[in-house]
Amino acid sequence: MKKRSRIVAFLLITVLLFSLIGGTAEKLMKNVNLGLDLQGGFEVLYQVKPLEKGDKIDEEAVKATSKTLESRVNVLGVSEPKIQIEEGNRIRVQLAGVKNQNEARKILSTSANLTIRDADDKLLLSGKDLVQGGAKQGFKQDTNEAAVSLKLKSASKFREVTEKVSKMNPNVMVIWMDFEEGKDSYQKELERVQQGKEPKYVSAASVDQPINSENVEISGGFAGQDGLLRAKQIADLLNSGSLPVKLDEVYSTSVGAQFGQDALHKTLLASAVGVGLIFLFMLFYYRLPGLIAVITLSAYIYLTVLAFNMIHGVLTLPGIAALVLGVGMAVDANIIMYERIKDELRIGRSLKQAYHKGSQSSFLTIFDANITTVLAALVLFVFGVSSVKGFATMLLLAILMSFITSVFFTRFLLSLIVNSNFFNKNFNLFGMSHRNRHELSEGLDIHDLHTPWDRINFVRLAKPLLGLALASIALGSIALAVLGLNLGIDFTQGSRVDVKSEQVINAEMLQKDLETEHLPEGTVTLSGSDNKTAVVQYKEPLSKNEISDVKSIIKDKYGFEPNVNTVSPVIGKELAKNAMLATLIASLGIILYVTIRFEWRMGLTSVLALLHDAFLIIAVFSLIRLEVDMTFIAAVLTIIGYSINDTIVTFDRVRENLHKIKVITSPEQIDNIVNSSIRQTMTRSINTVATVIIVVIALIFLGASSIFSFSVALLIGLLSGVFSSIFIAVPLWGILKKRQLKANGGRLTVYTEKPKNDEKIYV
Repeated sequence: MKKRSRIVAFLLITVLLFSLIGGTAEKLMKNVNLGLDLQGGFEVLYQVKPLEKGDKIDEEAVKATSKTLESRVNVLGVSEPKIQIEEGNRIRVQLAGVKNQNEARKILSTSANLTIRDADDKLLLSGKDLVQGGAKQGFKQDTNEAAVSLKLKSASKFREVTEKVSKMNPNVMVIWMDFEEGKDSYQKELERVQQGKEPKYVSAASVDQPINSENVEISGGFAGQDGLLRAKQIADLLNSGSLPVKLDEVYSTSVGAQFGQDALHKTLLASAVGVGLIFLFMLFYYRLPGLIAVITLSAYIYLTVLAFNMIHGVLTLPGIAALVLGVGMAVDANIIMYERIKDELRIGRSLKQAYHKGSQSSFLTIFDANITTVLAALVLFVFGVSSVKGFATMLLLAILMSFITSVFFTRFLLSLIVNSNFFNKNFNLFGMSHRNRHELSEGLDIHDLHTPWDRINFVRLAKPLLGLALASIALGSIALAVLGLNLGIDFTQGSRVDVKSEQVINAEMLQKDLETEHLPEGTVTLSGSDNKTAVVQYKEPLSKNEISDVKSIIKDKYGFEPNVNTVSPVIGKELAKNAMLATLIASLGIILYVTIRFEWRMGLTSVLALLHDAFLIIAVFSLIRLEVDMTFIAAVLTIIGYSINDTIVTFDRVRENLHKIKVITSPEQIDNIVNSSIRQTMTRSINTVATVIIVVIALIFLGASSIFSFSVALLIGLLSGVFSSIFIAVPLWGILKKRQLKANGGRLTVYTEKPKNDEKIYV
């Protein structure tokens, strides 16, 4: 009997879902908190150090510094600033969307230690002579120009100071913020003024006679709207209190607003193209179940972004990539179940029987495949920094939501279709033609079915291909020894400046523009097919003032504010150490999990295959000289978690095939298990990796340049992952199993007690 109510329920749920998505998607996207790389802004990691010799930095000092920074950030008016205290007396500040990055940098790191000095830089007055909270931003009565008024504790002391200055030549009273002994001088800054540059001192006023007053007015240099803002910031800085410590920038990155917008548009376009092609593939290959996959994948994207907003996550470029990669994981779960259903249909089961059997037998396989990716994502979250941590957060959410939508929601919708009885005989709509179906009376099992891959002897091919893998490792080792890796500043030190222009950039002219400003010598490399972007790299980290100069020069000359990344040698070493540690922990976690769920031989060979994949990515990057940065490490760890999915699915089929054999007495039986398992899962492996590669290729050719290396690393890893699962992991397991057979005197007993729910066994 046909149950129309099931079809009505299916259609109603679909309409309601897409109505919800269509009606709220715009608002949902507006609520997304964009990271620095998508809206511009800057991030800086400060090392908190003593201001004077003998001072000690403790937890309280760092907390007090953090509160002072927070009050200064509030002055800037930045929406949702992020200030975190980290281990090692460090404070990380992230300001997304800040308009004037140079000014914000000055306000944050300025100690607000005001001093008044003469032309010879001798100290006359300090912040200790000021009344706390007595600084105000006002206006000069005669010119209505902005000014800053200060209140002194002693009028007589100020009279003595001004009397002394009035008799000097030159008779100037110089007001400084954060004067550095031996480094700063009035004469040096006067030269900058003569060159048309802004001096470091706040004011240099002439004093003709003694002033007997407790009020001091700083004026001049505060013209226009920018001057008004600067005057207000100086007053706010003085009132917020001086920092009791010195702040050294050990890492910083700044992104121009235009760079962020371009990166966002390009990556969203690439993601839309990639996801759209996946939808078309699923519809073409799996038909009605493919339509259900499109519905549930749409729900996955919507729910993931919604959940990300609810936890106040910050969306970064790698985060968008993680969201799109999650589509691949969700597709993987659908494909695993659909392929099992098709196998059940082929042996003659009814649609209902095939659905129940296929969904039941695929659940643990999907669960195991997702857990390993969770392990890698957790490691990334713990050891990652900044955008990498954001990538890990999105990846974890993506895995959770893909599991919920692709397992539970897909099964619910598919059950409505199956139990409606409308499609009981329409096997074509499920990707299965009548001529390929057997009769149930034939007594066939899904493991007895012929596959398109039956003519391929994977065990025989594995031996020469294992040799090829070893040869690639040897060649890769030579390449690494001779060429090394093209390490980015993340793992070394220095500064990287990304330049964007509407006109074609001349490398020599850009080099001259920067050198004329007394900046260190950098290496200029043109990038992009139209030569409208360039990269300038410095071996040594640029100072705060040098960064300010670089940004001003490039913005004035080329029209766009550049991206500037700076890494100190200390941070470079730490990032390299953490990257190696993260890879090791992820590998150990996977081998432990696979050993518990399967057996130690499967765990060992899985990790050997993964290490092959990771090494191949590194070797290829060495050969093609692509830069290795933190996103590269994120890609390697993602592959470690992602490519093992294929290995686990194949090993899961190995375990099922072993279930059919009570006793193994010959090596040929083991070879047969290896061949059968690979053949039975080969279509699923190809379809899954193909859908993810579609997305990755879209990101490579259409996405932002800042994640190009990341996307290339993923592509290499995905292709290598399929190869290693088929020709390394499973065949190596077979070799180890044969050794076990030989050690046991040519007889292995397979323990066939059935666990609960008639699921799998342990061998």
